[in-house]
Amino acid sequence: MGAHIEQPSPPAAPAHYIEFRNVCKAFDDHVVLDNVSFFVDRGETCVIMGRSGVGKSVALKHIMGFLRPDSGQVVIDGQDIMDCNEREMAKIRRRVTMVFQSGALFDSLTVAENIAFPMEKRDGLTFEEKEARIAELEEMLEVTDVADKLPSELSTGMKRAVAIARALAQDPEAILYDEPTTMVDPLMAGHTGDLILRLKEKFHKTSVVVTHDTHLGKKLADRIVFLHEGRVAYFGPWAGFESAPEPFLHNFLRQDQLIPALDVIS
Repeated sequence: MGAHIEQPSPPAAPAHYIEFRNVCKAFDDHVVLDNVSFFVDRGETCVIMGRSGVGKSVALKHIMGFLRPDSGQVVIDGQDIMDCNEREMAKIRRRVTMVFQSGALFDSLTVAENIAFPMEKRDGLTFEEKEARIAELEEMLEVTDVADKLPSELSTGMKRAVAIARALAQDPEAILYDEPTTMVDPLMAGHTGDLILRLKEKFHKTSVVVTHDTHLGKKLADRIVFLHEGRVAYFGPWAGFESAPEPFLHNFLRQDQLIPALDVIS
């Protein structure tokens, strides 16, 4: 009888799906990210918060490879993307997709066609399977009634819902949301937050949400990254964020909580 030879176990997937390691980024003399470090574990939702202009969206663009750090590392699923060429980044962007503020929908395509677009490049799906998936996403994001409309006929909030459906049609491992509740009324902002929460609970995809909306942050976050003057002022769970001693964190929370009340008064 031959000797038993143990087969090597496949390497374990890294716990941190997204990781920033001492990332620095400046535009001319303006430092936007100053030695920024944080991580997002697989299946976790991380919310990046802070006032306007502190580098929240710049951080997302680094994850997508649209910007490269001046120094430091951005790691996606164990791979340092600092030196990835465009072809390698295209592969990563099939696994990590972004929902832009504008929705970035194709103006000449209907809602249903926009949702279907990412599936054109997915192998192994029959026409019937694609149609079923489109219908499922339309229902899930509550856009079935506007499936035949063009983006120009939709409200800002509805465009974002369609953009999220299109992102899910790609079946990514991670989704990035850039200010998903900005420029919509409080009612639609709450509705959009509820949709994203429902998707989080259903799919458990790794997610990064950039927002200044503390109500959305509290609803979604497993961890918060708070950026202040280019640095990470807080990284951890929401409970720790609310009880952090720094005055500027308290001021941020207090001011944002006043916004819905002011909207009702106006």
